[in-house]
Amino acid sequence: MSRTRRTDEGRVRLGSVLSGVAVALGCVLFLGGFAWGAVLYQPYTVPTGSMTPTIGSGDRVLAQRIDGDAVRRGDVVVFEQSSWGDLPMVKRVVGIGGDKIACCENGRLTVNGKEVAEPYLPKGQGASATGIPTTTVPKGRLFLLGDERSGSLDSSVHLGDGDHGSVPRDAVKARVDAVAWPMGESGMLERPEGFAEMPGGISEPGPLRLVVTAIAVGMVLILGGAAYGPVARLLGRGRGRSRTGEAVGAR
Repeated sequence: MSRTRRTDEGRVRLGSVLSGVAVALGCVLFLGGFAWGAVLYQPYTVPTGSMTPTIGSGDRVLAQRIDGDAVRRGDVVVFEQSSWGDLPMVKRVVGIGGDKIACCENGRLTVNGKEVAEPYLPKGQGASATGIPTTTVPKGRLFLLGDERSGSLDSSVHLGDGDHGSVPRDAVKARVDAVAWPMGESGMLERPEGFAEMPGGISEPGPLRLVVTAIAVGMVLILGGAAYGPVARLLGRGRGRSRTGEAVGAR
């Protein structure tokens, strides 16, 4: 057996081992990423356009399962409130227990007397369609508005109800991290900096990017490892033909 042949066989064995490791690691990342995402996130379909342009009617979102105590101002949350309707709803939290909400001086929403920049509102639309008189959010509750203020059935519409149109924190089921479908529409939701300097600040994004990265890397490793065998055989045949030709020419 020639030294060249032994070298080639050694490379093939090493390549086979590495491809097997790549496939195994890829399976761990791919399946682990899906399992991790399934535990942390739940998909929802948004039935109305009340969160336009952030989220459109019929969009599919991914929302991280969280406890209501983890909610911060500016979060887009999925919640259930029987007095508002029978289905899960998606709105933005603009006030928490103890906050004084009002709208609109200088065309802006105010929280505890401070104007809030709301870049997520539709272009050319004011912070409120009807105005919000100064309202104190009861402790343990949340004040929620849709980004499309002119057509959103939110806390501003329910001010005449008990608790000044607010909902309890434990009504929150999840916090929206991204628009999953249609792809390319919005992607990851930005945390609004207008609430960042208020007590408690804004929430940190969930681990969705890590979940997606793990799945993508796992898929690449699986495909790359699985492709090694056919590619190696194809290259081996090519080298074999080349050596045969060289041997014939040498005669």
